Amino acid sequence: MKETTGLWKKAAAIALLAVSLSFGTVYAEDNLKTVYHVYVGDKHIGIVDDKETAEEKVQQNLDEEQAKHEDYDVELLEDVSYVPEKIFSPSHDSKETVRELEESIEVGVSAVELTVDDETAAFLPSEQEAEEAVRSYKEQYVDAEDLKETEARDENEEPEIKDKTIVDVELSKDVEQTEKIIEASDMNDIEEAVEILQNGKNKEKIHKVEDGEVLGEIASQYDLSEDKLLELNEELGEEEPLQIDQEVTVTDTEPLTEVLIKEEGIKKEKIPHETEVVETDDLLKGEKETKQEGKDGEKEVHYYKDKRNDRTTDEGTIEEKELSQPKKEIVLKGTKEIPSKGTGDFEWPAVGGTITSKQGERWGSHHKGIDIAGVSDRTIKAADNGKVIEAEKSGAYGNKVVVDHNNGYETTYAHLKSMDVKVGDTVEKGSSLGVMGTTGRSTGVHLHFEVHKNGSLENPLDHVQQ
Repeated sequence: MKETTGLWKKAAAIALLAVSLSFGTVYAEDNLKTVYHVYVGDKHIGIVDDKETAEEKVQQNLDEEQAKHEDYDVELLEDVSYVPEKIFSPSHDSKETVRELEESIEVGVSAVELTVDDETAAFLPSEQEAEEAVRSYKEQYVDAEDLKETEARDENEEPEIKDKTIVDVELSKDVEQTEKIIEASDMNDIEEAVEILQNGKNKEKIHKVEDGEVLGEIASQYDLSEDKLLELNEELGEEEPLQIDQEVTVTDTEPLTEVLIKEEGIKKEKIPHETEVVETDDLLKGEKETKQEGKDGEKEVHYYKDKRNDRTTDEGTIEEKELSQPKKEIVLKGTKEIPSKGTGDFEWPAVGGTITSKQGERWGSHHKGIDIAGVSDRTIKAADNGKVIEAEKSGAYGNKVVVDHNNGYETTYAHLKSMDVKVGDTVEKGSSLGVMGTTGRSTGVHLHFEVHKNGSLENPLDHVQQ
């Protein structure tokens, strides 16, 4: 009986304890409060009672920054996260946490980063503008329409080769795009991005001094001031002479990537004609005569040209097609020697004309020759074969030519406007000595002509007839 009563009492105690525990759990849950741990990135900022208040403060900052940067999409540089927790007795300061949150968040703008070989080139506001920057860079060296046509062509499509056709355009190094959140001050526009792709960024390099180089010359070569060059080379003195092969630190730029252009085209070119010279004694030495006119041929050339930016790196011919053959030019070259000895039979020394004054007494003095004027062609001709022994200005005679015919005779030609011969020339009968004029003592355009035999003056009219 005692044993039964003990078991009953134990069961009752356990039941009472269970009821007590159940009541305690309900009471504890009713007194727990949910708070939120606020993180910026991995950094714990504090605890807030109301997550919405914190979120509103973050959004307010975003809106304010968006108003400052209307052209960009504003975002947080680091994510803000909220981790809930239930606690009995909160002891935090929500307002302080919100203040700390406001100071901790950093706002940036959405950008597309252009990189070349993992090196940042520029940041653009959008993928469209990033692609436009790359396109604009290519268009520095390729016509926009040619580039558009090239990009529209299927990869395996053979282009129709015209006068000039851009077959392919690509970059020597790929420009990659990555989405990033950056500070607004780091954003570039399209023009800046093209400038960076084209000229790169300043990098230090070593310049070896060549014979005769001075600081100013080296600075100018790299678009540096002398002060900047000295700043880069603290060991150099402004007045200190440079040594050959001395190493000087400079800054230089080079393209981050280059535009590779393949061009083909069809053009017409001349095929130069040959010239054959045939010697003949039918012509006097020094004389030439065209027997057959030459004519250039023509060919169609399919060419190629490879360029790197604005430099041609390779060019050549793919195929040539002859359109017309060239015609050889044949030139006859005289070999016949001009005899320096006269025939003794004189020719009239002018082209027509009349005698305006004969040899003899005139105006109180003796006129040594005859004067010929009234010609339409003022060419003065050698009366016979001979050698020029005088060709110069001579007092009253003006410009005078004297020809020795090597047979005792000499002839004189005076008052010439200009002379076609010089002393030592061998002349043929009828060849030009010069042009009739009025140099020296003369009353008008005419030729004064004299004949001498063995040093004695003779009457020209005894030897020449018009």
